[in-house]
Amino acid sequence: MHSAIPLSHHGNCLCEGIRFSITGPLAPIEVCHCAQCRRAQGGPFATNIPVATSALTFLAGEHLLQSHASSPGKERVFCRVCGSPVFSRRASLPGVVRIRAGLLREPVATQLAFHAFTASKAGWWRISDDLPQHADTGPAQVWRAMP
Repeated sequence: MHSAIPLSHHGNCLCEGIRFSITGPLAPIEVCHCAQCRRAQGGPFATNIPVATSALTFLAGEHLLQSHASSPGKERVFCRVCGSPVFSRRASLPGVVRIRAGLLREPVATQLAFHAFTASKAGWWRISDDLPQHADTGPAQVWRAMP
């Protein structure tokens, strides 16, 4: 039996105040190990899915989005009620946000793509899969270099 790719995916923050849908197939998940992502997520890495803003629709709670300029040209957006990280965006990649994969309701029809910034990963976390690893390269550079 062949399973169809969902036409849309749905997700929400922890308090469910922010709810959204993504139309179309999902890009692969980027796993970022940089220190900034670790601090923003409170874990050993961040799992991000690049999404065109034209494919993202907020169903509820858009007014609950709060942003923080974490570095020049980059914003991290989170729920101001529960603190869940929702997405990040870069001025250098207009029209694209990086949704936090953990917010999506299962089943999530995509897979992991690569590990980024592995040179700065948490020393207590071991990468145990065989995905490509990029020591000093971020997701934007990796995607631009892919065929």
